[in-house]
Amino acid sequence: MNAYNYGFLDENTKKEIRRKTLKAIAIPGYQVPFGSREMPIARGWGTGGLQLTLAITGKKDVLKVIDQGNDDSVNACNLRELISRSCEVDTTVDTLKATVIQTRHRIPEERMSADQVLVFQVPQPEVLRTVEPSEQETRRMHAERDYSRMWVHLYEDIVKWNEIRISYDYPVLVGSHYICDPSPIPRFDVPKLHQADTLFLFGAGREKRIYAIPPHTDVVPLQFEDFPFTVESFEGGCEKCGSKNTYLEESFDRNSGERHYYCSDTSYCGKKQQEAEGETVSIGAEWHE
Repeated sequence: MNAYNYGFLDENTKKEIRRKTLKAIAIPGYQVPFGSREMPIARGWGTGGLQLTLAITGKKDVLKVIDQGNDDSVNACNLRELISRSCEVDTTVDTLKATVIQTRHRIPEERMSADQVLVFQVPQPEVLRTVEPSEQETRRMHAERDYSRMWVHLYEDIVKWNEIRISYDYPVLVGSHYICDPSPIPRFDVPKLHQADTLFLFGAGREKRIYAIPPHTDVVPLQFEDFPFTVESFEGGCEKCGSKNTYLEESFDRNSGERHYYCSDTSYCGKKQQEAEGETVSIGAEWHE
C-alpha cells in the first residue's frame, strides 16, 4: 500500500469528511452532504462507512469490522484488510479492545465506552423516503419538523396489521428534533442508541450523506401511547452459548429441515462459549444495565 496515501484517501478529502462529521455531531440527526469519492468497492457495499472510518482512524487506533455481527464474513474481512493496510492499524475481533468499529446493520452486544466510535454503513439515509420521493420536499419536512406523513404511515400499519411491522430502519427521534434512520439495524438494537456513552457515526456513500448521534443524546423510537415500541423476542436461547438476552439469527438445515438459532454477534458468542468451558474471559456489560 506504499503507492497510496495514508488512509487511502487524499488529505483534502479526509479534512472535508472530518469537517462534515463535526457539523453532524453538532446537529444530532441532521444529514450533512459531503463529496463522496470513488472507492475500491462498489457503491452500496459500505463506501460511506468506509470513507468515514478511513478519515478518523489514526495509527494508535485498534480496528474491528463486523457485518451483521459477524467478524468473518467476506465483506467484513475485505474491509478490515483494506483499512488495516492503508491506515497501518492493529485489528481485533474483541469489542472491548477496539477503539473504532465499523459495522453493517448491527450494534455489538457488549456495551461500548466513551473511548470508542461506532461507524455505520448506511444504504439509504433518508428516513422519509418511504412517504416522500422528492429530496427537496424531505428537506423542507425536516426543516419544519413536518413528520405527519410518517406518523400516518405508522398508523396505517396498525390499521392493517394491528402492529407496526417495521423490522429494520425503524424511525427514531433524535434530540427531540430530527427523525433519523438508524441504518438497517434490527429493532433489537434501537434502544442501545439512547443515552449511550459512545459516538455513533453514519455514512452513506451513494447518497453522499453523513449524520451522527453524539454521546448522551435522547433517541426515541416513534410510537403511540396504545401501541408502544417493542423489540424482537426469541423463545429459546443461542444453541451455541445458551445466551437468552442477545439477538439471534436463524439458520436452516436443508438436509434435516430443522431451524437453528445462534447469536448474531460472533465475538460475544465465542466469549460466552469460552466462559462456559471454564476459561477466564472479559465480557462487557449489557447496554442498559
